[in-house]
Parts: sequence; C-alpha cells; structure tokens
Amino acid sequence: MSYDVIIVGGGFAGMSAAMQLARARRPILLVDAGLPRNRFAEASHGFLGQDGAAPAAIMREALRQLSAYPSVDFVHGQATLASGERDRFEVRLEDGAVHAARRLVLATGVADTLPDIPGLADRWGQSVMHCPYCHGYEVRDRRIGVLASHPKSAHQALMLPDWGPTTFFTQGEIEIDPDLARQLAARSVAVETSPIIEVLGEGLAIAAVRLADGRVLALEALFTAPQTAPTSPLAAQLGCVFEDGMTGPHLKLETGQQTTVPGVYGAGDMASPMHNATLASAAGVMAGIGAHQSLIF
Repeated sequence: MSYDVIIVGGGFAGMSAAMQLARARRPILLVDAGLPRNRFAEASHGFLGQDGAAPAAIMREALRQLSAYPSVDFVHGQATLASGERDRFEVRLEDGAVHAARRLVLATGVADTLPDIPGLADRWGQSVMHCPYCHGYEVRDRRIGVLASHPKSAHQALMLPDWGPTTFFTQGEIEIDPDLARQLAARSVAVETSPIIEVLGEGLAIAAVRLADGRVLALEALFTAPQTAPTSPLAAQLGCVFEDGMTGPHLKLETGQQTTVPGVYGAGDMASPMHNATLASAAGVMAGIGAHQSLIF
C-alpha cells in the first residue's frame, strides 16, 4: 500500500507528527522498533501535563489515541533501508516488507555512548543523567557531580548548583583558566582534577566515586553528556546533510523541519542539538504540519 506519509520512529517526536497527520485525515504509516532512548528512565519530567509519568505509559496512551484515527496504520519493526525521492519514497523493513509514501518523517532518535567508567552505564537514566531540567529536581539538595565529557561540560557544572551542592570532575578534559575558575567559584562549584575511575553504590544508586589518586568521594547523583549518534542509517541513505552538534551529529533542517532532501522531514533528538521530551514533541508537531502542507501547496 502507498501512503501519503511514512513516519519512522514512534517516540515523542514520531507520535506527535503522526497525530497532526492523522487529524488531517491523511493515510499514514507509523513504523517503530520499540527501542526508545528514554527506556532507561522511570519517569519523564518537565513535560507539561505528563510530569512524573513513565515514558512507556505516555507512549501507550499516545498509541491508544492514535489508534482511534482510521487513516493510521502501524508496523512494529526495524526500518533498514530508505530510497527514492519526493512523491516516490520507499522504506524497506527488516522482514523484507516494502512500503511507499509521498513524504517521510524521520524521528529515529540517537544512541548514547557513555564514558568507559565501571559502574557508570549500569546507572544510566537512574542516578547517572544528562539533563538537569529533566532530572535535577528529583536529586535536589543531594551531592551532585558533573563528569566532563566535552568542552561545554563546564556550562552544565555552572547550572547544577541551582539543584544541589556540585562538584565538577574535569577528567583531564577541561582546562580551568582563570575566568572559568572565577565563574565556578562564584557558583560554589568544587573542582576535582583527579579523574573518576569507578562509580560505587548499591543497585542503581550512587553512593560515591573512586578517583585515580585513590580517594573515594561521597556522591548521590552524576550528570554527564554522552556522545550521541543516529540510531538509524535511513537519513544518510537518503543523502540528508548532518551538522556537528555539541555531543554528535544531527540533521540539518530547513523551514518546517524539512531536511536538505525535499520531501524528507526530521524531528526529535536526531534532528536537534538539544535533547528534551517537550522539544522532541514540539518538533514532531512541526514536522507533521510541514509534511502535510507540502502535500497541498
């Protein structure tokens, strides 16, 4: 069957794009592999009307609501190949099925690569986090660490004192020049130059970190920015241009969330240097509207 739009990715961005197109009564297909980036988090925070809800629960309700629209089809599976051009796109799934569409919305997300420190990845999405706005309130007034992983990590360290007493672990990645030292001191941020070599604690909680010089420092939450990369090859297969972001590449977008390839729209973490549930959902809305209007005008 041929659709007006195929949406690849059923997270906050993809579902939001699908809702706009469903309400415009367009025949659409939503393809989702069921491996969202936020599957490690117990709750989504800062998302208006959904604060504290589990991401999986939000997606189940979104799927229920979308299922009420008769023009929406769903496929659970991995999209492995995209080809074609505006008005004549094809998407091939892992099981060999091929679907055609006039437009594509890519909301396939990104994968995280964390620093290679024992005990860190095990606690990802629990006591090791990336977004102060998403998780800072839940660790308020606790001992917070910021693990340097890129040149802008000091920016995160300067933000965190609004939530709790903060220590900045430079990991040998960041040089503390006099100006930065003044800024950190003004925010009462402690600085540790000895690298973290192990994260300690029971279960998914953090109790302390072990440093390369042998010291063990008490800590209850650790923020870091992982390196990110697109989880899907579809955008590259289609020839979409990427830009370098702070943590990894993201799609270059034009007006209405269109990528550099006519008829292909991008939304969510793979299409933005800033990663946040609300921003992903809003971008999905814009991508859905952009794809719909391109079918008319």
